Amino acid sequence: MSKKANPLHYLRAVFYYLGFYPLTIVHATLSLIISPLLNFQQRFKFVTLINYFYIFWLKLCCGVGVKITGRENLPTDGAYVVVANHQSEWETLFLQTLVRPQCTVLKKELLKIPFFGWALGLLNPIAIDRSQRRGALKQLLTEGKSRLEDDIPVIIFPQGTRVPVGKVGKFNKGGAMLALSAGVPVIPMIHDAGLYWPGKSFAKIPGTVQVHVGEPIPVEGRTVDEIHEDMVAWLEEHMKALEIA
Repeated sequence: MSKKANPLHYLRAVFYYLGFYPLTIVHATLSLIISPLLNFQQRFKFVTLINYFYIFWLKLCCGVGVKITGRENLPTDGAYVVVANHQSEWETLFLQTLVRPQCTVLKKELLKIPFFGWALGLLNPIAIDRSQRRGALKQLLTEGKSRLEDDIPVIIFPQGTRVPVGKVGKFNKGGAMLALSAGVPVIPMIHDAGLYWPGKSFAKIPGTVQVHVGEPIPVEGRTVDEIHEDMVAWLEEHMKALEIA
């Protein structure tokens, strides 16, 4: 069930953003200067250092923490495809601290955001033009397979856009297609961040975001539909368990 913000939550969010924006500008500027001297692994570590601050500062200013269940299900070596629900900006910040390194599939408009988007572009994301659906799928499979062959996990939000708490949306098959094409497992992941950081909301509501990581879904000898059905079944089951669907 969605939670309502009160005036104190807005005030606490003001303090959060008073730290968020200035540090983002400084760190992004440093990242742009230093990144040409680093390889991808080093660049990812440096650019995403600020994400740890974001999560810490969110807890300190707004009282939003996180609890992870199933972290042991994340492979310790080799590449894989993570499929997760998308409810807010929170998961785009947090997942870069949980899966390291990684390549995120995102809409290309994000890369145009001053400083934040410029730094994000240094991480070699797969920036999709959502108006070109056929071309977007080809890009996902081509660039995604290339990243996976370099042992870099790929993060996909199969709902395609933020879906508010209480709704499920439609899960596309891109994650299953990419995993099968590259011969790597799918790691399903669910969270309830939308309860505490609703999409496009200024106010943050105190509480603990629950993150559940599922066991790897194998792809060997299976079809895209079989992989996708297992993925969707797990996601929907755990969304209902967290009471966000």
